[in-house]
Amino acid sequence: MRATKNTWNELLELNSLRELSRRLGSDRLLVQASSGNTSMKIDDTLWIKASGKWLVDAEAADFLIPVQLARAKKCLDAQMVIPETKSSGGFSASIETAMHAVLPHKVIVHVHSVNAIAWAVREDAPTQLSHRLSGLAWQWLPYTRSGADLARKIGDICLRCPQTNVLILGNHGLVVCGESCDSAKQLLAEVERRLKIDMRPAPECAEIQALATDPISRRILSGGVLYPCQALFLPSTVRLPEDSPLKQLAFFRQRRMPLLIDDHGVFCSSDMTSAEREMLVGFANVVQRIHPSAPIRYLSFSEVLDVLNVDSENYLRVATRSGISKADSLGA
Repeated sequence: MRATKNTWNELLELNSLRELSRRLGSDRLLVQASSGNTSMKIDDTLWIKASGKWLVDAEAADFLIPVQLARAKKCLDAQMVIPETKSSGGFSASIETAMHAVLPHKVIVHVHSVNAIAWAVREDAPTQLSHRLSGLAWQWLPYTRSGADLARKIGDICLRCPQTNVLILGNHGLVVCGESCDSAKQLLAEVERRLKIDMRPAPECAEIQALATDPISRRILSGGVLYPCQALFLPSTVRLPEDSPLKQLAFFRQRRMPLLIDDHGVFCSSDMTSAEREMLVGFANVVQRIHPSAPIRYLSFSEVLDVLNVDSENYLRVATRSGISKADSLGA
């Protein structure tokens, strides 16, 4: 049966979203492993990346999941959970579905830009960003856990400032919006240009080795958790006092985790997953971009507990499964 014109147009638009997603996923400074998500609204359908999928895998048949947009918004308005939508392969829609639904733009790109995060973990981030992003329709949002809470705060921003198309999420990442994949891509490039930070020189040139050989990086690590992916994928990088309540969490175990030895380097287990390796490289890139004198806003104990909820293990399993074949292709 011959496809209608609308069907072909939809396929072309979704192909452009897949191509944009693949390009983003190939850039370690924007995306690490399964982090980040993209979406496109077509009529009353929100097409969004599946949870745990890698953006670089955008050509996979089950990469995008269709969500009924009107139903999702209705659930948010009623403070109800958006009904879980799954692909034929068993993948669920991204945890950020609510955020993508409330934003009015056609194309949404959420990335874990190392440059954006290096600014977003600072206590003075709004001040530091104000002149760098001057002239853009941007807004700052202090750290808020992913899901409905984040979506509602973003919805409030959209009501107050409907022209907003750039969001810096405290201790989290960057969101850019557009009416096409091309416009979103161009806006992302402009934001990245403005937020670019050169890496701090370290005694050891390899990016991950600086976590242990650079005194400034070690001091930054000693303060706690910078952003959620660190707690999820790299618990052994969290250097806390022995009497810290976080030390009591079973989640902070050493299996497969990198070992940081001060002044010597980072030693990685051969059992580390490709997702963990990608996150480690991204984490090192963030830390090496934080200014030595920057006042840092670490996640609180309760915020870390929110990250390490009952669903985190399921997410990690999916993200690891999705990334099994990526270690060689991404140079991990």
